[in-house]
Amino acid sequence: QGILYHHLSAEQGDPYLLQSRLAFDSPARLQAWVAALQQVIDRHDILRTSVVWEGLAEPVQVVWRQARLEVREVTGLGETAVLEALQARFDARQQRLDLTQAPLLRLLFAEDRRHGEWVALLQFHHLTLDHAAMAVIGEELQVLLEGRGDTLPAAVPYRNYVAQVCLGEDQAGHEAFFRAQLGDVQVPTLPYGLADVQGDGAALEQAQLQLAPAQAQAVRELARQQGVSAASLMHLAWARVVGMLAGRQDVVFGTVLMGRLQGGEGADRALGMFINTLPLRVDVAQPVAQALHTTHQRLSALLGHEHAPLALAQRCSGVGVAAPLFSALLNYRHSADPVARDGEGIWQGVRLLGGEERSNYPLTLSVDDLGEGFSLSVLAAAGISAAQVGGWMVNALGQLLQALQQAPEQTLHQSSVLDEAALQQVLVDFNATT
Repeated sequence: QGILYHHLSAEQGDPYLLQSRLAFDSPARLQAWVAALQQVIDRHDILRTSVVWEGLAEPVQVVWRQARLEVREVTGLGETAVLEALQARFDARQQRLDLTQAPLLRLLFAEDRRHGEWVALLQFHHLTLDHAAMAVIGEELQVLLEGRGDTLPAAVPYRNYVAQVCLGEDQAGHEAFFRAQLGDVQVPTLPYGLADVQGDGAALEQAQLQLAPAQAQAVRELARQQGVSAASLMHLAWARVVGMLAGRQDVVFGTVLMGRLQGGEGADRALGMFINTLPLRVDVAQPVAQALHTTHQRLSALLGHEHAPLALAQRCSGVGVAAPLFSALLNYRHSADPVARDGEGIWQGVRLLGGEERSNYPLTLSVDDLGEGFSLSVLAAAGISAAQVGGWMVNALGQLLQALQQAPEQTLHQSSVLDEAALQQVLVDFNATT
């Protein structure tokens, strides 16, 4: 319902209309890929789902018996930079999908004669798909394109998950938990003072970076030594960055939960929107070893409430309803295969040319756990350097690892995550007098 709210409240575009860019080496390859995607749509009820709300007490999802993928050829884009022209014409920051019509995805393509290929945008709505679901779609597409469709297991209906959530709903238990966690939080955590969490994601800056192999290995080794997850280390380092930018030691930010732990049998293979955002509270003034284990415990405890509404959690805090509890987010996700990069082949004759992520939050960090390495992606509101924030995250993580090894009683907020240029700006330039 939160995603639907942002769709309805956006003045233009939709912060949760996402897209992937692709290129095909021939029209036949494009048509084969489209046919395979249609088979995936036919298999999964969530991909044949629309949403209706007008005249109803609450929004409902409607599953269609048949839902044909919209495939549209676009002409008149010129001879150069065809993909860029296609994306500009169908910019997700200005375009919207009709949520009352299934499926909530479409393919737009154009011929790029200069490069001898057909480029395409696959647009899809976050209401029906999350990161894990997109990975499942990719796996099924590959099986179908290889002609092994008969080996696919039966699709897991999304309605099973909905029923499981409804049956296991415990509002009183959720309220008791979040009141204990957040009841004495009186001040919101707002990096740069940014309090608008209803944005349309139109002006976000994005930066991506890879952790150095040595640092990634150190994260995993220290996580094993401390008996915690790598995710706990990442959350604690992010708390340091967010606390610095918000001027807070008692830090609250949103963490994205997979939502599949209590989703019932087969939830790991099901398509649909399972994820949920809930607040995590971290005290960066604690000794680092203690802060790490507290963070790990609180993340583990959140899993028991992974389907609780964010609005309920916010009401349980001491922050008034007029202000958000937090305006920064961390999305830690497991990616079994390396994240595809621009121009990297994913199937024969098909290239993935990158995608687009958006958020209604002014500051979001996504951490892709690749099994060995880690990829970081920062989305930041206009005026904030996403690359700089990413660098601070790497610095904070390095400071945390060093403190755990050499001075576990040291508090995390005592270490600086600023690089030399930022230190010069804060300590000298901002204090310069004329």
